[in-house]
Amino acid sequence: MIIGIVGLPNCGKTTLFNALTGAEAETASYAQTGAEPNIGMVKVPDSRMDRLSEVYQPKKTTHAVVEYIDLPGLPRKS
Repeated sequence: MIIGIVGLPNCGKTTLFNALTGAEAETASYAQTGAEPNIGMVKVPDSRMDRLSEVYQPKKTTHAVVEYIDLPGLPRKS
């Protein structure tokens, strides 16, 4: 799953991104409209899946992964 975090400059997008991913992306008190997006991937642990893997013993167990993309701030229209 890929989730994009979109919004106006300085509205807390990068702070939310850091909270969700555990990353330490730089936050600034000024607009960075031309910056590159931050990308982070988070594994989603699920004890139910681990239990099913123990019971059925598949060759491979793949847990869910969420990819967050912190997009640069959108410029305001005048």
